[in-house]
Amino acid sequence: MPTILVATDSFKSTATADQATASIASGIRSAAGSDVSVKAVPLADGGEGTAAILAAAATRRGETVERITLPTTDARGRLTEATYYFSPSTQTAYIDVAAASGLPAVADSLDPLHADSYGTGVLIADAEAKGARRIVLGLGGTATVDGGSGILAALGAPAHDERGYALPKGGAPLVQLAAFDTAQLNVKAAGLDYTLLADTSCSPQLAAQTYGPQKGADKEQVALLTGALLQLCDVTGIDPTTEYFGAAGALPVGLTHLSELLHGNRDHVEVLPGGTHVAQAVGLEEQIAAADVVVSGEGAFDEQSLTGKTVGTVAELARRHDTPLGIVAGRFDVPAEPHAIWAQALSGEGEVFAQLRAAGHALGTQIAQ
Repeated sequence: MPTILVATDSFKSTATADQATASIASGIRSAAGSDVSVKAVPLADGGEGTAAILAAAATRRGETVERITLPTTDARGRLTEATYYFSPSTQTAYIDVAAASGLPAVADSLDPLHADSYGTGVLIADAEAKGARRIVLGLGGTATVDGGSGILAALGAPAHDERGYALPKGGAPLVQLAAFDTAQLNVKAAGLDYTLLADTSCSPQLAAQTYGPQKGADKEQVALLTGALLQLCDVTGIDPTTEYFGAAGALPVGLTHLSELLHGNRDHVEVLPGGTHVAQAVGLEEQIAAADVVVSGEGAFDEQSLTGKTVGTVAELARRHDTPLGIVAGRFDVPAEPHAIWAQALSGEGEVFAQLRAAGHALGTQIAQ
């Protein structure tokens, strides 16, 4: 029996990866019939939903994983609640930066200059207190361009200017950064092992220019934030052209620096492509190799889709195993990945789950032919 593998990311703000894969798979089944086996594998690339998918993979490996929700603050400093996952047996916490510091929660009042990642630092400190020794942090979907300085402040290492005064929160004040004050540092939390999952290969020097506008920054603010991140890199000694370190508003820069201050090296922080890491965790390559067709998708297929995003990861594995590829997207801003045999955009009419099922049905019809 032919096998069709549906492996998609979330469709931002409209459907989770679970919902999207299930809806597309349902549409394919309705068109291709019972003679075809359709398997749904939700994916993520380091953005929102990454922690849940990695936690589910850990559960499938036989680990007991706890779902923990606690009060914290959003990127504007407003009280909120956020959830992360903790595996006591491996002492690993899975956290999305977007859970506390995400863009959707502050879409009503964007503040790219002063939004910060403090709320994520609260989650990290809580995880350490519960026994975590390793933090796996999904970096995508943030409202912040603060270089991780909010997390550092939450862990007891606020940013200071050359006079020794604490800087206001957010990315813009980092233009005056001289050092991070570690006098009150939460040493245990800061000294954990960190795996940072980037959803982009962007460097710090391009982070504000590339992602600042979607976080509300105009041209003048982009220029200011770019200068602030360059100052952060200068103070921390991190090359501003380093790939992946621009993810989440250059969050890896701050965390890497803090870890290096404690350990004397950067060995306790690794920054990885999120799509590749998730694919390995769920055994995606083996499943694509065994499938007759693989279908992937995301909200918008654009020039960034093939640079560390889920669709790009799936496409690379499909090419490697010569597995036919179909793509579903809310819209196509650039032509579909060349290896794709089918590409289906959502109609834009009706609720999103019906559109996803319709797209799956269209692909299923083509596959059946």
